[in-house]
Amino acid sequence: MDSGGFDGILVAAHELKGPLATLRQLALSFDEMDAEGERIRGEMVEVSERAIRQVNDLAKVRRLEDGLFEMEPVAVKSVCDEVSRELSYLFRENGRELSVCYKCRNGLVVANRELLHSVVYNFLLNAMHYAGEGTEARLTVREVRDKVRVDIRDFGPALPMGIWREMKRGFIERPKAIAMRPGSSGLGLFIASRFSRYMNANVGAVRHRDGTSFYVELLKSKQASLFDDFYN
Repeated sequence: MDSGGFDGILVAAHELKGPLATLRQLALSFDEMDAEGERIRGEMVEVSERAIRQVNDLAKVRRLEDGLFEMEPVAVKSVCDEVSRELSYLFRENGRELSVCYKCRNGLVVANRELLHSVVYNFLLNAMHYAGEGTEARLTVREVRDKVRVDIRDFGPALPMGIWREMKRGFIERPKAIAMRPGSSGLGLFIASRFSRYMNANVGAVRHRDGTSFYVELLKSKQASLFDDFYN
């Protein structure tokens, strides 16, 4: 995507940020309501907060070229725990389950914590939307040679071949609608691929007969190697 086109998207997104923040504040200002009213208020707050987060993420994408996001040793488990707690309410309210499994001894990687948080958040939010009601999304962290892989598996409709090829390439050029996955502009996948590329991490997708796995692979931190050597 050329910078002019992206800047246009960013300007439009920022124009929406004010109304979204106002909507959130209005929802929070309502007096006590019955159970149904509280449920609706909660949904209004959640939707507006998620939209504001995506606007902020888009602004970060534009700032990547400035190199302002420092790389450092980051504990993957800590990030995944944080995102899982943040989205657990949303999974529960939408009748989905979220399971988390850690299969690596030391998940210390080279990353930017803020950007990695957004990558995991967007992959998990994607899984929540497309997992069938009553099914689960699975977040798994494991070692793959000299890397740590965060894998998010859903049980929704199949991922179209075009999107799969772009994810296999490790880079989504621009947000786009995803057939068979209604309500998606692919914005979360676009953001995740951009942030991952900045962190020199690999992203990809695996198509299953009953869903899709999205993953990001990050280089282990040298501090993790020293930790392993000490205890071996």
